[in-house]
Amino acid sequence: MEMKKRLSLELRHRSPSEMKELVLDNCRSSEGKIEGITEEFANLERLSLINVGLTSVAEIPKLQKLKKLELSDNRISGGLEVLAERLVNLTHLNLSGNKFKDISTLEPLKKLPQLKSLDLFNCEVTNLADYKESIFKLLPQLTYLDGYDIDDCEASDSEGDGVEDEDEEGESEDFEDEEEDDEEDVVAEEDDDDDDEDEDGEVNGDVDSEEDDEDEDDEEDDDEDSSPTKGEKRKRDGEDEEDDDDEDDE
Repeated sequence: MEMKKRLSLELRHRSPSEMKELVLDNCRSSEGKIEGITEEFANLERLSLINVGLTSVAEIPKLQKLKKLELSDNRISGGLEVLAERLVNLTHLNLSGNKFKDISTLEPLKKLPQLKSLDLFNCEVTNLADYKESIFKLLPQLTYLDGYDIDDCEASDSEGDGVEDEDEEGESEDFEDEEEDDEEDVVAEEDDDDDDEDEDGEVNGDVDSEEDDEDEDDEEDDDEDSSPTKGEKRKRDGEDEEDDDDEDDE
C-alpha cells in the first residue's frame, strides 16, 4: 500500500491536528521519500515509519511536539541535519537497520538537546572499535544507546511512552481488584458451607432425639403389653391352687 493511501486510512476522517500518534509501518514510499506528512500534524508526538523504503528524511516537516521517531529497517545513510532543525524536542530516535557507517554521520544529532535514547542496531557503525564510548562522547545528552546506558544498565519501562505506562498501571489495579473480589467470594462460600454443616448437625440431632423418643415409647408399649400376660399367669396359678384344695377336701 502506498504511503499516501495508508495515511488517509489512518486519519479516518479526522483532521491532522487531532493526531498524536501516526503509524505507517510497512507501506511503500515513493522514491524513498516521506509523503503526505505536513506541518498540519502539529500535535503529533509519535511517528513510526518502519520498513517503508526510505533513503532520505529530507521531506519530514517541522513538528514541534514530536518526541519519538521510528525509522528502523530503511536505507537511510545520512542527512540527519533535517531532524536537528525540525524536530527540536525529539527524545527517542530509532535508526536500527539503516546504512550508517561512520560516526561522523551522526554528529548532527548533537543539536537535539532533549535526545535521551538512540538505537543503531544492525547498522555498520556498531562494528567500529570503541563504538559505544565514541557515541556517548559525541552525544553527551544521551542516556541510552541501543537500550543500555553507559554502565550497561538496561533501559527501564518508565523510559517508554507515558500513555502505555498508565494503561499498564490501570490494568494492574483492575486485576488486583478482581483478585480481592474473588477472595471475598471464596470466604463467603466457605461461611455458607459452615452454616450448612451446622444446620445439618441440628437437623440430625433433632432426628436422633426423635428416634430415641420413639424407642422409649416402643419399650413402654412392650412393658404394657407384657403386664396383662403376667397378670393372667398369676390368676391362672391361683385358680390351679384352688382346684388342688378342692380335690384334697374330697
